[in-house]
Amino acid sequence: MKVDLHNHTKLCNHAEGEMEEYVQKAIEIKTEYFGFSDHAPMEFDKRYRMNIKDMNFYENEVKRLREKYKDKIEIFLGYEVDYIKGYIQERVLKAKVDYLIGSVHFIEGWCFDNPEFIGKYKNKDIDKIWQDYFDEIEKMAKSGLFQIAGHLDLIKIFNFKSKKDVRLIAKDAIKAIRRSNMSVELNSAGFRKPVKECYPGDKLLELIKENDITITFGSDAHKREQVGYKTKELENKAKEFGYDRCALFRNKEREMINF
Repeated sequence: MKVDLHNHTKLCNHAEGEMEEYVQKAIEIKTEYFGFSDHAPMEFDKRYRMNIKDMNFYENEVKRLREKYKDKIEIFLGYEVDYIKGYIQERVLKAKVDYLIGSVHFIEGWCFDNPEFIGKYKNKDIDKIWQDYFDEIEKMAKSGLFQIAGHLDLIKIFNFKSKKDVRLIAKDAIKAIRRSNMSVELNSAGFRKPVKECYPGDKLLELIKENDITITFGSDAHKREQVGYKTKELENKAKEFGYDRCALFRNKEREMINF
């Protein structure tokens, strides 16, 4: 993969390995642009995210690795931020980073992508869950806080698919992403999950392309061996839908490059 902007560290409490190991793996597989975007601190679900006291270490370590490996790879600094109104930390929003990935992992406090809580799907209307999820994505995009929309259809993680056409469910969210001038990532983590496909799926990609929304790429690695996972599949999928350029961000300013 030429570009890989979504990767985590053990500071989030559910990833493994040292940050330098991730960079070395990215270099091995000839990644040219590599970004760390660990789960940002928040006073919510703190078991699965960075502590605010670790932010300085995280940011300084990314900068150290950027300098150390500057002749081999370009390294970017970001955060993945859960969009939960009232919980986003000012320290995160004001951080001098290259980009913020906006993501939704919660519907009314339910962490729908955590296997611990998969049983809740049985008692819910799947179409309503999907609509509630994309309503949150729409709010996230309208906030104007983020450069990248992360794993856009994460709600499909356990293969509970909506009966209604996802393009109808997501249309307002996609329009909000377009108006906010965000990019959408193609994220390979879905290949590692029960759904066994990338985020987003084909119908959503069709809608994203129709709305002239830019894309970028991320492997969403939580361990060294996941860095660059299914890279060619992501790039080939993008080309299938007519993309040959993708986004990078420096100081929250987008740059488009060929891939």
